[in-house]
Amino acid sequence: MRSMLQRVFVYGTLKRGEPNHHWLTKKENGSSRFLGKGTTVVRFPLVVGTRYNIPFLLAKPGQGKQIQGEIYEVDQAMFGKLDELEDYPNYYDREEQAIRTEQDETVHCWLYLIRNFPEKLLAKEQLECYHNTPEKPYSENYLNSQPEDLKTDE
Repeated sequence: MRSMLQRVFVYGTLKRGEPNHHWLTKKENGSSRFLGKGTTVVRFPLVVGTRYNIPFLLAKPGQGKQIQGEIYEVDQAMFGKLDELEDYPNYYDREEQAIRTEQDETVHCWLYLIRNFPEKLLAKEQLECYHNTPEKPYSENYLNSQPEDLKTDE
């Protein structure tokens, strides 16, 4: 049932080689298939914030940079697990966006972003490609993260 599959664009910890990629590869989460790399057509601010060093795509289309990431095709079970990881709709929201593929085609994918955030996050370094680094290591305690953490941005 192809109609049950969704394309998802991941730009942070879900990418290959990043701390949460295992969510996309665990069979008990559902199925996912890597389709290739892509870049958002619209520019967005991508920042790393809170004491957990979480990558956030801020809902300010037209600001920031075109974001590099990966495109996956997922079934409904996996889409539900991604919603769980991103605490959708309480923490992250999601919307469909145009993504340019490596083959220079445009496809539409779901991506997760933050709509309600303090404006001070826009003053952070804006990235076009996220990678977990020793200088700003992603914390596996992210499950303790709450939307309020955005306000303090510790």
